[in-house]
Amino acid sequence: MSETARRTDPRAGARFVAWLARPLASFHLVVTIATLLTVLGLVMVLSASSVEAYADGGSAYSLFIQQALFAAIGCVLFYLALRIPLKRLRQWSFPLFALSVVALVLVLIPGIGSEVQGARRWLFIGPISVQPSEIVKVTLVVWGAHLLASRRSEHASLKDILVPLVPAGLIVCLLVVLQPNLSTTIALGVVLAALLWFGGLPLRLFITIAVSGMIAAGVLALSAGYRSDRMRAFFNPGEDPQGKNYQARQALYSLADGGIWGRGLGQSRAKWSYLPNSHNDFIFAIIGEELGFLGCALVLGLFALFVYTGLRIASRSVDPFLRLLTATATTWITVQALINIGYVVGLLPVTGLQLPLVSAGGSSLAITLFMFGIIANAARHEPEAVSALHSGQDGRFSRLLRLPKPEIYSPARASAARAKSAQRAKKPPPQRRQALPPARRPKEEPGRRRSPESRGTSSLRATRAWEPSYPVNHARERGRSR
Repeated sequence: MSETARRTDPRAGARFVAWLARPLASFHLVVTIATLLTVLGLVMVLSASSVEAYADGGSAYSLFIQQALFAAIGCVLFYLALRIPLKRLRQWSFPLFALSVVALVLVLIPGIGSEVQGARRWLFIGPISVQPSEIVKVTLVVWGAHLLASRRSEHASLKDILVPLVPAGLIVCLLVVLQPNLSTTIALGVVLAALLWFGGLPLRLFITIAVSGMIAAGVLALSAGYRSDRMRAFFNPGEDPQGKNYQARQALYSLADGGIWGRGLGQSRAKWSYLPNSHNDFIFAIIGEELGFLGCALVLGLFALFVYTGLRIASRSVDPFLRLLTATATTWITVQALINIGYVVGLLPVTGLQLPLVSAGGSSLAITLFMFGIIANAARHEPEAVSALHSGQDGRFSRLLRLPKPEIYSPARASAARAKSAQRAKKPPPQRRQALPPARRPKEEPGRRRSPESRGTSSLRATRAWEPSYPVNHARERGRSR
């Protein structure tokens, strides 16, 4: 068979469809997408940052080495996320979220948080800088999915669903705005909206919250000088080409210079100090210049495949927690990528959101790889994947990494456990017998003594001082009684 015939062979498509029907196809897709985007990001960061890094420090590899270090840390986090049992992930979700909120508070304190270009966003732990606003994205996704899954299984009221999640999300957004960091605030708003949407919030209430969020984002965008300049630059693209419109115009020039095939890897002209932040916010423009339209199509294709894979995992999962977690994480990463690409090509105002796994940024890269690891862990918990793994069909990758067998989710067992827990919470403790006055206390017959068993029971009951003497209601009932 000739090469042309082999390429047009319809059986190739059938083989791909058959491969997608395999039990671990979703898991392999997530790992492949994360690997390709990370490798592409490392290559493009090296190409885009080499000139300015050499001019600043004398080494063209300084920013690349830093990015590669965080990529290695992200790979370790990816592996740890694959090994975390879902039970532990749900148990640790709120403590980790609380710690991330505390870190957001610490970063605002002078002397603890580091101020760079008028913004306090970083905590330095030795030689490594950490951005708490990136960590809180993941913790909000995990804790929000756990909270909504638990409340939905208990058939909680709408108030019980909204009250813990929405105020916590608004507090986090407020802390990030105070840094100031509007781009991450938008990403957190996307996370909160995705949680409420996939959590089954009524459409009318969801539209109200979404419109209120958009109005708040518009007010914040016009409240600061540099943010209002970006909005005016977007609505007046021909105004001030050497000032506030300079960066957006240079990005369009870079994309136009690349054409279909691109100028070649490492041959960008814009990276010679013509395009600010070419290795970070506007790295998609460098991809278009060096790799052309085909390179941009490759990036868009990988993110489109990620959307398909993430929603496929969410639809196949029987655990409500995994459905909410995977769908929300997929929405957050995809919307962030679309916003970045949208303002590079001129369809959206510049916000500063990074291109996930591709743009330079150590904290963002490591945390996003951790989130990809959680999604890959969810892919191994699909019913078909669980059956295949427990029957010995581990595959080379799982055997190489020595990954544990996923837990089997049983809706009946989960419902029984919730009912048992609720019954324990509602069951009143045994009431203590009140002591009678001496005159009314029955007299013991002479020669008759209390048995040692009764004395032991009485003494044991007396030592249980930690047990309350009043009925303990369910948490939801306690909330209503207030």
